[in-house]
Order: sequence, then C-alpha cells, then structure tokens
Amino acid sequence: MNLSVFTVPGIPEIVAGDDLSLIIGDALGELHTGDIVAVTSKIVSKAEGRTVVAADREDAITAESVRVVATRGNTRIVENRLGMVLAAAGVDSSNTPDGTVLLLPIDPDASARALCTYLRDRFQVDVGVIITDTLGRPWREGQTDVAIGAAGILVMDDLRGSVDAGGRRLDVTVAASADEIAGAADLVKGKASGMPVAVVRGLGHLVTSLDAPGAASIVRPADQDMFRLGSNEAWAEGYQAGLGVDRS
Repeated sequence: MNLSVFTVPGIPEIVAGDDLSLIIGDALGELHTGDIVAVTSKIVSKAEGRTVVAADREDAITAESVRVVATRGNTRIVENRLGMVLAAAGVDSSNTPDGTVLLLPIDPDASARALCTYLRDRFQVDVGVIITDTLGRPWREGQTDVAIGAAGILVMDDLRGSVDAGGRRLDVTVAASADEIAGAADLVKGKASGMPVAVVRGLGHLVTSLDAPGAASIVRPADQDMFRLGSNEAWAEGYQAGLGVDRS
C-alpha cells in the first residue's frame, strides 16, 4: 500500500458566509478516486458563523456543555452538545479576534456530507471528507487530531472475523480509521501553518457511500463508558447515593 498525505495551498482566511465548498474545490484543482479530504474544523466553524462574542471564555464553555465529567484547577472536561467528551467543550480562543471565541460546527457530519457531495459532483470521482479537531486522550500526554465529522468513508474499519498474519482470528479489533486519518493529516497541516486542508491518498478501500455512518457514531454510548466520571465526581456521586441508603 502506498500512502501520501499533502497539504492544499491557497485557502484564504475564512469568514462567516464564505462558500467553503467552492473555496476548497478551487484550491484542490483536482481529486483522484479514493482521495480523502481532511478539513480543520476551525474553518468550517468560521464559514458557518460560529464565532461568538465572549468576554469570558468560561461562560461560553458552560453554554456548550451538557455535563461536567471532571475538573482539576481551571481545566474542565465536559460532555458537549455533540456528545463528545473533551476539554473546554471544544470552545477555541486561538486564531480568533480578541473578545471572541470559536464554537464547533453545529453538525459536523452534515457539514462533511455537504462538502463531500459538492466535491463528488464537481470532480466526478468518489472521495471522502473528514472534519478534524484537536483533542487530548485519557491516560496519554499531548494532543492529536481526530475526526469530529465524516462523510463518504468508513469511520471504523471492522477487522473482526478476519485473520492476522499468523492465521489467528481477530475477535475485537475495530480500527478507528477516521481518527487515524485525521492524525495523519495533522502531521502535514500543523497547528500554525495556515494550511487547514490536506488530502490523504491511498486509502480508497475506506471510501464508501454518502449514507455511511458519520463521525458521531465513533462516540462511545454512555452505557458502555467505564470511565464516565472523574474520580472526584464519582466519589461525590457515590457519597450522595449513600446518603439515601437505608442502613437499618
């Protein structure tokens, strides 16, 4: 398998109301069948007018949160309205004018689907699209990009039932392919390069129909989450539950 990942120059500063699909299409020039276009969520949010005035970033985080998972010092890990568990609800104050913050797209999967539909129609090839954002990971230092929106690709590569190189059956392996692609794209896009779009070429076997599940399907359901609360929050919840127990 040959894999290449490269940035797409020529993307201007995006503002509310810009036709992002047209701008990205013009910058791409061409696409090959099986290409996957990775787009930084920041420019999607800007085009969709998700920049809001917020003198206090903490207020914006609260407004975007539906549940506090854990707190430590000034850091809040929360579940946001998209069901994602992350620091600061995805509210971003970098690369935005003073006194404003940038919220995540309202529906990243829908945004990815609209862009993917446009690119397929324009270039007459089957391609995929992911919208990426930067997250930390439990039990790991540092951050990496993951897919928060996706269209036209298999976001999970289910290898269960296949065999490994030694002929052993794989029973639990489900690769998070959309997140792996997002991480690869981030290696060339960077955080401050002014290159918010990249193309990943060589993974055409992951490109599929537009009605495939999007990135929202990657979020683990609450009933399968073994670490739904931080340690302090879990203790407090257990303590409160214990107060209601009849110990007679």
